[in-house]
Amino acid sequence: MTEQKTPVAPRPAATLLMIRDGADGLEVFMVKRHHMIDFTPGALVFPGGRVSDGDSHAALENLTDGGNEWDAEMRAFAAAAIRETFEESGILLAREADSGNFVSAERLLALEPYRGALDRHEIDLANLLKKENLRLACEGMERFAHWITPESLPKRFDTQFFLAATPYGHAGSHDGRESVDSVWITPDAALADRTKWNIIFPTKLNLMMLAESKTVADALAAARARTPVAVTPWLEQSPEGPLLKIREDAGYAQTWTYARDGM
Repeated sequence: MTEQKTPVAPRPAATLLMIRDGADGLEVFMVKRHHMIDFTPGALVFPGGRVSDGDSHAALENLTDGGNEWDAEMRAFAAAAIRETFEESGILLAREADSGNFVSAERLLALEPYRGALDRHEIDLANLLKKENLRLACEGMERFAHWITPESLPKRFDTQFFLAATPYGHAGSHDGRESVDSVWITPDAALADRTKWNIIFPTKLNLMMLAESKTVADALAAARARTPVAVTPWLEQSPEGPLLKIREDAGYAQTWTYARDGM
C-alpha cells in the first residue's frame, strides 16, 4: 500500500495587479521571474510574494487608509501586496501623510533605496512609513482572486490577489534580482504571444478575467461586485494526459488545462 503524504501547509502570499489605461486599452504591470528562482522560474507574473511578520505589525493599523471592511489577516495580505509590489516593481501604493496625495514620481525616485532594504529585511513596512511620513493607500484596492497551490506540490502558497489603479507617474521597473524583465501589457497581448511569455495557469485565468474589462474603472467595478472564492487546482487523469482542474463556480471562463502547461 502506498503511504499517503500529508500536504504541505501553504504559506500566506499576496499579489497586486497594478493597472492603467493605455493607448490600446487596459494595461497591467508584469514581471518576468528570474530563471534561478525556485518557484515559477522564467514565468511572466504579477508582482507579489510571501506575507512577512512585519505586514501584520500593529502600527500599520494607524498608518493605513481604507481596508476597514477587512479583518486583520486580510489587511496583512494587502500590506504584503503593496510591499512586495514596491520591492519588485518600484510602484508604491501610498500617500503623503500631510497632503493626502499619492507619492509623486520625484518622491518615488528618492524612496528607491528602500526597495532593496525591504527585500533584505533591513527595515519593515511600518518603520518605512513612519520614517518617510507615508500612509498605505488600501482604499483603492479591490480583492480580485484567491488561489491555493495544489496539495500535491512540495512548495505551496495561499495567495490573495488584489487590484488597484497605478498612481500617476509610477512607471515601474523590475528589480534585477527576483525579476529580469518587466512590461506594461494588455491582458490580450500577454495571452496571445505564448512563444515570448511563459504564463502559468493561474496567471492565464486572471489575465482572461482582467481582459473582460476595457478600462481601469470597469475592472475595479467588476472586482468590487465579485467575491473571490478559494481556488485549489487538482489533477485528474484523461486519455490525453493529466488535467489540472479548478472548481466550476470560481468565475473563470476556463476550468481546466493540461498539466503539462503547468501550475
